[in-house]
Amino acid sequence: MKKAVFIDRDGTINVERHYLHKPEEFDFIPGVPEALRCLQDAGFLLVVVTNQAGIGRGYYTEDDMERLHEHMKQLLAPHGVSFTGIYHAPEAPHQPSERRKPAPGMLLDAHRHHGIDLGRSYMVGDKRIDLEAGWNAGCKTSLLVRTGYGREVEQKEADQLNGAPIVDDLAAAAAWILKNEGLR
Repeated sequence: MKKAVFIDRDGTINVERHYLHKPEEFDFIPGVPEALRCLQDAGFLLVVVTNQAGIGRGYYTEDDMERLHEHMKQLLAPHGVSFTGIYHAPEAPHQPSERRKPAPGMLLDAHRHHGIDLGRSYMVGDKRIDLEAGWNAGCKTSLLVRTGYGREVEQKEADQLNGAPIVDDLAAAAAWILKNEGLR
């Protein structure tokens, strides 16, 4: 079975913009393409898991989200980076969902579709619900990044993070993971 890094999108991969759905508003957080390449080169599958409540709330469509994801993939192609999968939960927070983080559904789907060993895999995100999704799925470690909402989460919810590693950004998360794996 393969190991993976599950990565939240907004605030972890790209600059947080409320209900982002327009490709022209998409910007990587500095160092993200290189961090993804390092993880991929180390043998990790890269899987995006993203709550997209804007769909459930009617702010944009699944087609809008798909256009944004295609744009993101095109920007990563020159870096030699490709995602094994991009999973999303379109439900609004008040709608029932087995996939919307903190539920582990997206990670479990990726596990089934791609033969991922969750116990050898990592979850990286900027919210406690990202960490919880990793814990609920049985990931080896969930890491919090200080980008997006992460710094605020670190300050306001520190007692609820269960000792999760907290790093500055996805590049630091990649370095932490590689070091933890004895690959750096």
